[in-house]
Order: sequence, then structure tokens, then C-alpha cells
Amino acid sequence: MKASQRLLVKKSVNPANFNEGGLEKTLSAFSLTMMGVGAIVGSGIFITPGIIAAKYAGPAAMLSFVIAAVVCSLAALCYAEFSSTIPLAGSAYTYVYTVFGEFLAWILGWSLISEYLFAVSSVAVSWSSYFQNLMSGFGLKLPTFLTAAAGTAGVSGAGFNLIAFVVVLAVSLLLVGGLQESTRVNSIMVIVKILVIVLFIGVAIFFVKPANYHPFMPHGVSGLVKGASLAFYAYIGFDAVSTASEEVKNPKRNMPIGIVGSLVVASILYVAMAAVLVGVVHYSKLNVGDPVAYALAVIHQNWAAGIVSLGAVVGMTTVLIVMLYGGTRLLFAISRDGLLPKVFRTVSPHTKVPVKSTWIFGIIASVFAAVIPLDKIAELVNIGTLFAFAMVSIGVVFLRRHETLQQINSSFKVPFYPVLPVVSFLACVYLMLNLQAFTWHMFGIWLVIGIVIYFAYSYRHSRIRAGLRAKESKS
Repeated sequence: MKASQRLLVKKSVNPANFNEGGLEKTLSAFSLTMMGVGAIVGSGIFITPGIIAAKYAGPAAMLSFVIAAVVCSLAALCYAEFSSTIPLAGSAYTYVYTVFGEFLAWILGWSLISEYLFAVSSVAVSWSSYFQNLMSGFGLKLPTFLTAAAGTAGVSGAGFNLIAFVVVLAVSLLLVGGLQESTRVNSIMVIVKILVIVLFIGVAIFFVKPANYHPFMPHGVSGLVKGASLAFYAYIGFDAVSTASEEVKNPKRNMPIGIVGSLVVASILYVAMAAVLVGVVHYSKLNVGDPVAYALAVIHQNWAAGIVSLGAVVGMTTVLIVMLYGGTRLLFAISRDGLLPKVFRTVSPHTKVPVKSTWIFGIIASVFAAVIPLDKIAELVNIGTLFAFAMVSIGVVFLRRHETLQQINSSFKVPFYPVLPVVSFLACVYLMLNLQAFTWHMFGIWLVIGIVIYFAYSYRHSRIRAGLRAKESKS
């Protein structure tokens, strides 16, 4: 076999081995949907509306979320078909490995690692901001250099966000205790979070000033599209949901419900939140770490601001739970294929959780949260997400043509095939091109590091390639 062919060797799919890694099937349709809502409706709704309005779209931020939701819904349908056909851990990485081959799968998997790492880090930074706001209501305040010097918008200097660092480690501790316990806590927190969002909208809508909607698009269509590119950060939750395929009861039915259903709920809440937020506070003042609590303080509804801060802290904890979970399952899947050291695929015989992988991922994410600025983290999340969406979208075309996978009965098929997957792919690529040059530079550096790791370690330790070498030596 030629070297180029070895790079594109594909992962075979055997339905009999859909749970070969020892992960336990414990997730129902309800718990899966709660995971999706917990991941999607959280970090984005409490962070990105302010950033998008202040830096890109102005009052048209609500339309940026609509555009992002439309494009995301196309990708979500593609994810739903893949996850119901191939219910294995690893999400887009596993799907691409099956239809495009190992090297592209590694590139995508490496990109997704950055997505989950930076997603956890950015949410932890905002969690820290809201927690500090909550504590200040009780007259408690930590020194600035231990809370926001490096990670909060508008604060300069090199410091260490201690609160963000600690909360990531705390969520890691929860996850190593078992998936059932984690999903139970997540479901309760999701309900609290939605109630808080409804409270904000119900209170703030009476203080909307029509003048704040003018000019509606201060930076024109380009600002609107750039805002939509950043709004993708808010919708990455269904990506994390797809990593749970291997631990879901009846994945052919429940995966499409969890992915599509959570996206619909999220879209409604995001648009409503953005519309009210920019109506209450002039968009130029919303580039802060806690825009929702800030808006309530501006309209002197301090009683509601305290509740929102509490709800935000609780709600963003669910995002940390799901995104940390997704990152560890991704590492598990890549390690199971031999492309990462076996420490990442070691599963506890008691909790059926990859404990070592969870701690390693959590520690790295906690350090990132403590030292990297919030706006830079958010952009780095988006480019990895869009890359995954694009590959999965176009991958559906190859999925339908895969001889082995054609024999697997999928409960969900993308409508208007092949037009919809192609449109989704092109839309994702277009949004990627609208990201800042800094984001592309950092993404390029990250990919170079990944390629070095692949040829230094992954290529030689690949389980599939080892099987091919064994067959060639016998023949």
C-alpha cells in the first residue's frame, strides 16, 4: 500500500462492536436533550450577545443569531444522520474517520480538542465574572490579580483567574463520579437556567428603548455576518451531544431528538435574549464579561440582577459539565484508535468513566481559563467548530455511498439530499472565512502542532494501520 493510501485508511464499522470501549449505555432521550440544552443555552446566552453587539453587529445581533441558527440547523441534521447511523464516541472525528480516512480524521479530531478546551475555558472565565458579581452583593471581593487580570474584557495585565481555574477542576471531580450522577445534576441546573432567562426577558422587556435599536446595523452586512460567525460559539452544544452516542439507549431514535430538539429551543431563547438586551442597553456598552447582569443594573433592577447572576453561575455550570464531558469522550475515541496514548482510553471498572482522561483534560482547560483573554478564546472555539460542521456536512454525501454503512438502518435521513448537506458545507466555509486573521493564525499553529504529533506518534501507533501491517506480513 502506498504512503498516501496509508494516510487515508478508513475506519471499518461493525454494529456488533458499537460498545467495544466499555462505556455504559445510561442516557435516555430526556437526559440527552437536557445535555444539549445545557450546553447550548448557557455560555453563549450569557456571553456572546454583548460581544457580538458591541464589536460586530450592533442591535442586529439578534439577526446574527438567526443566521447562525439557520446554518447550524443544516449541520445539525447532518450530525443527526451520522450519530444515528454510527453510534460511537468521538462525534465528527469518528464520522470523518469512517468516510474520509485517518489523516483527515486526526486533523479534525485535533481541531475538536481545541474547540472543547477553549469552550470550557471561555465559559469558566464568564462563570468567574458572574460569581464575583454575586459575591460582591454580600460584600465579598477577591484581589483583582486573582480573579480577572488575564481573562476579563477590559482588564489589562498578566494575572491568574483563580475562580475560573477552580471551577473547572470542581466539574472534573463531578464527572469522574459517574455519568448518571452528572446528568442528574445537569438536568436540574438546566431547568433553573431556563427560568432565569425567562425572568430576565420578562423584567427587562419593559425597559426597552426604541432609540437603542438605531442604527440597526452600524457596521453593515459585513458586521452582521462576522457576528453570525461568532454566534456559532453559542450553538456548539449539539456537537457535544453527538459525542454521547455510545452511551445512549436506543441511539437511532434518541440522538436525532436530542440534537435537533435542543437546537430549536436554544435558537428561540438566543434571539429573544439578544433582542431585549440591545434594547435595554446601548450596544456600545455591552462588551463586558457579564452583560445580562450589567443590563439589569443599568435599569436599577438589582433584585433581578442578583437572581440572574445566581442563575448564570448555576446555568453555566451545565455548559462546563457537557463540554468537559464531550472533550474527554473525544480523547477516549482517538486513544481507542491508537492515535493518542492509551492513558486516555482507560475506563474505571466502577464508574465506567475515563477518569485519567477527564483529569488531564480538566487540568489543561483550567490553566487556559486562568490566563487567556475571553474574546480570543471565543474565536478559537468557533473555527474548530465550523471546520467540524463543514466536514460532517459534506461527509453525509460520502456516508450515503459507503457500501458497509448502506446496510445499517439509520432512523434519520437528511432531507433534500444532496442539496442540504452541500449548502451546509458551503455556509460553514463562508463563515470560517469571516473570522479574524488572528484566529486563522492560531488555528494554523494548532494544526502544525497536531501534524507533528501525528507523524511522531499517531501514525506509528494506529490500531488500523497495525492490522494492515499484520495482513501484509502474512501475505
